Formats: sequence, structure tokens, C-alpha cells
Amino acid sequence: MSQRLRAPVVLPCDPACSVLRDAVVDIDDAGRITHCGPAADAPEFAGPVRELTGILLPGLVNAHAHSPMTVLRGMGGDLPLVRWLQEVIWPAEATMTPRDVYDGMVLGSVEMLRAGVTTSAEMYFHAEEVARAALDTGSRVVVAPAVMDVPGFDWRAQLAGIDAWIDADGVLSGPGDRVEVGYGPHSAYTLTPDALSSVAEAARARGALIQIHVAESLPEDVKQREEFGSVPALLAEAGFYGGRVLAAHGVHLSDEDIALFAANGVGVAHCPGSNMKLASGIARLRELRAAGIAVGLGTDGPASNDDLDLWEDVRLTGMLARVSTMDSTVVTAADLLLMATRGGAEALHRADIGALEAGRWADVVHVGVDDVAFASGLDVPDPQVLSTLVWAAGHRRVTDVWVAGDAVVAEGEPTRVDRFAAQARAGSVTARLLTV
Repeated sequence: MSQRLRAPVVLPCDPACSVLRDAVVDIDDAGRITHCGPAADAPEFAGPVRELTGILLPGLVNAHAHSPMTVLRGMGGDLPLVRWLQEVIWPAEATMTPRDVYDGMVLGSVEMLRAGVTTSAEMYFHAEEVARAALDTGSRVVVAPAVMDVPGFDWRAQLAGIDAWIDADGVLSGPGDRVEVGYGPHSAYTLTPDALSSVAEAARARGALIQIHVAESLPEDVKQREEFGSVPALLAEAGFYGGRVLAAHGVHLSDEDIALFAANGVGVAHCPGSNMKLASGIARLRELRAAGIAVGLGTDGPASNDDLDLWEDVRLTGMLARVSTMDSTVVTAADLLLMATRGGAEALHRADIGALEAGRWADVVHVGVDDVAFASGLDVPDPQVLSTLVWAAGHRRVTDVWVAGDAVVAEGEPTRVDRFAAQARAGSVTARLLTV
């Protein structure tokens, strides 16, 4: 039903990162926002009004994740990326059933929703189960079924499967357009240039998003760099650009690579937590943003981060950017909040999420202020409100979450699934995988 949410502070995450005092968010019965602004200027409203006591903001956008890997959390946690994948993760994933992926994604979705993350961009196999899990929890998912040319995987069959899925259901489906289907070519080191070209051609023909790992770590694509100069250059030669492209990580990019991404409208998912844990390096955030590239934030998988708390990556993004440039002004609290919301939507080439604006989906988060971080309350200068939210509060005071206007978290707990049952099912999967 239509509803109005009213709070002392509303952060619409417009480009200026405005702080609205005593403001409302109006939602129609289709789950879209019809108005966001100060209560004094709001139109007449006949529906129910929910009076809240804290901060309303858009649901966070996790721009790159492999959330079903909750069942692999902690495995091989002290290995570098390539060994971690080849020796631990890929062998374990080869034994996972569709139900395992579903159980892992339900738990991951619950973890994200409770942290105020309403959308996640997922690259994984058994992708139908990823989508089903998201629908069951009420979250929003941008799912890219994996495409890989490695032992045990048939990339042509994987590509044909994605084509058939989109041709049958469309790019967007589900209540509130909760499911977006795209393409997930894993990387330039798991696919040939011809295969990458085939994936890109199929995606462009359908207006679908492509998610791909690019330049995550130096050891991963040595052969490709030796032959083509860089992975972005390889992708250009393969005809990969021209559609909706999201490059995950983008750690080791040259000035020429960044210019290539900017010229082709490529979005980047910056994953600082995973990049640090796997010793992959520090992405050149200042240069990416200066080039006008849409940068969103991602957790990566919960086996390489090892959690799905995007607020943690928000803070890591700020700290890494500042210490790597020795400039404490290179990104502000407002910049960081926008990267986690509006910026994530832009990196995914979406204009219907990531902000509290009329016409967008009502993916809304309420952060309570009954917390030590907000001891001074909300009657402080606007920059202090933003700073406290970003640097001090994090996920722990997320109390309520709406996706397309539907309440999916209430008083800190999911409304559609039993969290404890989800934890138990995922734990059973992990126990079995450890015996393989």
C-alpha cells in the first residue's frame, strides 16, 4: 500500500548529498517513490504515516559480490588470490549443489539486508537459485551467471543458458523488478578473447549488464598483459565495450586503462576489503573518480572479505584513499556515502535505485540514533551528521529496511525468512564441504 515515512533526517543521496531536516519519503502502492523532501513542503497525503526517530537513506548497493560463498567463509583464508581460487575455492565449488547455492545466498541476503544493503550485484553459478533466494528474502539482486572456460565448465553452454533466461523472462523480472539478469564472464584469464567477444555481443543485443573481474591482482593475468599490454586493452581489441559494463576491482590500471574505461562508460566496483585481505593492492580511486568513472563499492565474496557489511568497505575506501595519497581531503564522508548508494547504481548503469528520488524504487533504510555514536543527537551541523553515520555508526543501528516499499527488515530482523534457520542450513552445507 502507499505509505509515508517521516524522520528527523532524510538523506536522499542526490549529487549534493543534501541533509534534509524533518522530511518525508512518500511511496506509492507500486513501491516507487513519489516524493522526498521537507515535511513542511510535502503534498497532502491520505495514507498511513510511519514516524521514525533516526535517519532515512537509500538502501546501499553492493556493486560486486559472490554472496553464496557464505558457506565457504574462512576456507583458505591465508592464501594469495590465485592459490586460494585454484586450491581451495574452485574445488569446493565444484561439489556445491543448487540447494547449497540457495542456502548460501539466503544467508548472504539476510546478512546484507540487516546491514542496510538492499541491492547486490552477484556473479555465481546456479544463478537461478541466487535469484530465488533473493526473492524469498525480499532483497534486490543483479545476477550475472558465471561464464568460464576452465575444467568442468562449458562456457558456450553457460552463455546459451543466459541468453535463454533473458529471452524468456527479460532483463528485469519479479515483484518490484527485484531480479536483473546479466552476464558474468569471469575474467580475461578464464576466457579467450573470442569468448569475451561472444559474451559482449550477446549482452549488447539484449541491453544486459556485463560483470567481469579486471586487474584484481598482478599474478592473475600475466599472459594477457604480455600479449595485449593490459586487460582493458585486451577487452577493447575483443570488442567488449559499447554496452553496459561493470569492471570489478580494477586495482592495477594505468592512466591509459582508466582513460579507456572513461571513454567507454565502464563502471568500476571498488572492493577495498577483499583487495586488502588477498594482498591484491590499492585501487587508484582518486584517478578513477577524476576521470568521471562511475565508482561503486563492493564487498566481493564473504570468503575473501570475510563479511558482507558494506559499511566496513565504505570506511576502508576512505582510509585507503587518504593514506595512499597522503591527502585527508581526497574523499569526504559525503563522497563515501554517495559511492555506496548512488554511485553503486551508476556503476551498474541503473537509474531506478540508489537514491530517494521520485520515480525510483523505494529501497529505504532507517538508521536509529540510540547509540553511542550519536550521543550528541541529530541537532548538529550537517557535515557532522554525515561524518558520524559514515565513520562511526555503520550497520549496527540499522533497524528497518524496505525494498520496493515492502518491509523486509523490522527491528533488526528479516521479516520473510527465519534468520536462525538460515544460519543452520548454511552451516550444514559448510560442514559437508569440509569433509569433501
